[in-house]
Amino acid sequence: MIDYEKVLNEAQFQAVMNVNGPVLVIAGAGSGKTRTLVYRVARLIELGISPSSILLLTFTRKAAQQMLERAANLQDERCKFVSGGTFHSLANKILKRYSSAIGFERGFSLLDRGDMEEVISALIHALGMSKVKRFPKKGTIANIISKSVNIQKSIDKVIKREYEHLSEFSPHVEKIFYMYREYKKKNSLLDYDDLLVYLKELLQKNPDIRSTLSRQYKYIMVDEYQDTNRIQADILKGLCFEHDNIMVVGDDSQAIYSFRGADYNNMFEFPKIFPNTKIIKLEQNYRSIQPILDLTNAIMEKAKKRYTKCLYTTRKGGKKPELVNTRTEPKQAEFVCQFIKEQLKKGYSLKDIAVLFRASYHSFELEAELTREKIPYVKYGGFKFLESAHIKDFLSHIRAFLNNEDIISWTRILRLIKNIGPSKAEKIFMWLKESDVHPKDILKWPKLKKAEKEGLERLAKLFCDMSQEGISPADAARLIIDYYFPIMQEKFDDYPKRKRELEQLIPMAFRYRSLRAFVDDLILEPPTSPDDLQEKKDEFLTLSTVHSAKGLEWPIVIIIWAVEGRFPLARASGNIESLEEERRLMYVAATRAKDHLIICYPGDEYIPFWESGISYMNQDNLSSFIKGISSHLYKYIDIDKKKQKETLSLFAPGDTVQHPAFGTGVISRIIAEDKVEVIFNTAGKKLLHLAYTTLDKI
Repeated sequence: MIDYEKVLNEAQFQAVMNVNGPVLVIAGAGSGKTRTLVYRVARLIELGISPSSILLLTFTRKAAQQMLERAANLQDERCKFVSGGTFHSLANKILKRYSSAIGFERGFSLLDRGDMEEVISALIHALGMSKVKRFPKKGTIANIISKSVNIQKSIDKVIKREYEHLSEFSPHVEKIFYMYREYKKKNSLLDYDDLLVYLKELLQKNPDIRSTLSRQYKYIMVDEYQDTNRIQADILKGLCFEHDNIMVVGDDSQAIYSFRGADYNNMFEFPKIFPNTKIIKLEQNYRSIQPILDLTNAIMEKAKKRYTKCLYTTRKGGKKPELVNTRTEPKQAEFVCQFIKEQLKKGYSLKDIAVLFRASYHSFELEAELTREKIPYVKYGGFKFLESAHIKDFLSHIRAFLNNEDIISWTRILRLIKNIGPSKAEKIFMWLKESDVHPKDILKWPKLKKAEKEGLERLAKLFCDMSQEGISPADAARLIIDYYFPIMQEKFDDYPKRKRELEQLIPMAFRYRSLRAFVDDLILEPPTSPDDLQEKKDEFLTLSTVHSAKGLEWPIVIIIWAVEGRFPLARASGNIESLEEERRLMYVAATRAKDHLIICYPGDEYIPFWESGISYMNQDNLSSFIKGISSHLYKYIDIDKKKQKETLSLFAPGDTVQHPAFGTGVISRIIAEDKVEVIFNTAGKKLLHLAYTTLDKI
């Protein structure tokens, strides 16, 4: 017998012991929700309930297996025979059994994502759209169809909300959707999303089957309930038709997957679907120190819709989170690298530190600085700087312009031009190399044909414009982006996002005097190969988007780009739901930290916003999620002020100093951390409260 009261805290104990009736567990970050589920499985088995009557639903099969193995170690081997898995695996199992009830007399086959895209590709061709300029690619259409099914919105609404640049093709995509649905029906096929749709319909339209399944699964538990969609909520309602023995565990403050179709309102609707729901809040945190929890609690206090909870810990001590104004993005990267080196000297290892950011491209500058400082890292979410096609294309144009002998870059950019394939690209390159022709004169190629003339004319003009005397690297970067944009529209369906990422290179280019120095700093070798990461995992710093960091923890967490327009993203402005999810993302990021939380923001960087087609710059740019928090909850550090204090510590009364306006003077006394009293010889009088920044020590 397990002494549950001894090994669980009071809230966890309540959740484990309440086995009958509906239970909603609001599990704060780091509050031991997995532990609660594991002990509840053990408790149900201890009560003599058959493992086949217990259903544990998680979002990965691995998570369910690990929970059941842990329960078996606590209780006995029967725990391993509990029905555990994902919503989709459950749906597949049930639908195979009742295939005739959903219209598939001889059963059905399951389409994986690759199969789905191949069918869509054939339908695009059948509709005569395969050669239409900028028509969405099969992968994009598959995403649109999947999103439409999961959030139960029309194709047109999904496109208008998330793919507005593809709106002109909305009727055609909708047509493909109906053709795809008929194709599946005709050929006895279901895709991944169909599993949920058909299970929901099976439960709603077949009372006898619904009753049978409800009697089979008498006790249901669901993990990460905030990440379920409306279809999944309806499925659970059907499975509980004969009883209300369901416990769902989730945290509305960590609902960050609306882009996948998740609807965190399921958390708030649960007590309405299941009257007499017992709500239990897990608020004791086992991860973070209290000063970090005080800050994260304050972040969520401003949320428009939430279950009120206040995370606390029994861990003693710990220092306040630090809010660091790094002034500029380069200084942010320098600060992070310097801070990491300091932590390594204190005995921490790279595996103890994570740098988190809202979007993948926010780490580009930092990645360059980490490489310069020889700090190895592994990045999760998005891509490393040189691992994306549009970044490679951009850099290849610079490299080709600077070097006629760079065969890789030249063949890459030439193949982007219509009617130029690998063979012709190589021939043009060989001519350029052997003839030593300047890139701007590429139209002089003796075998020029009408088919490729237009494309080569555009490339020649680009290189001609880049050849202007005195052109800055930033202006050259703009020229390349403008040239490349039409190509990018043809090549990628998500070109607006990729264009935004390319535009992040312009402010980086501003800091260079020559194009060669700019590209040399950007073309960096990755610190290691993916295969090496498994063997030397402990030797790498973690860089991660917040989405990829969910569920993980580190002793030290650094959040970068905590500015309005970056975190939250500019595109969320004006949309309450989007802003609320951005707030929850900030909460998730901050709650990953165990011992030390650093939040960085480049306070002098101007972030562009767009409203009604009018562009304006945000000049008061600290993230609104942090700005609204009481300043006593964190320690504020201004990089410039910190340097003032460090420099001033070098001064002492009697030191001779030089001022550009007042001349030579002598420090009479130190007034404050950043103020001194100086007597100037030329004036013969005192000048008080002079900041060190205007002084040079002689």
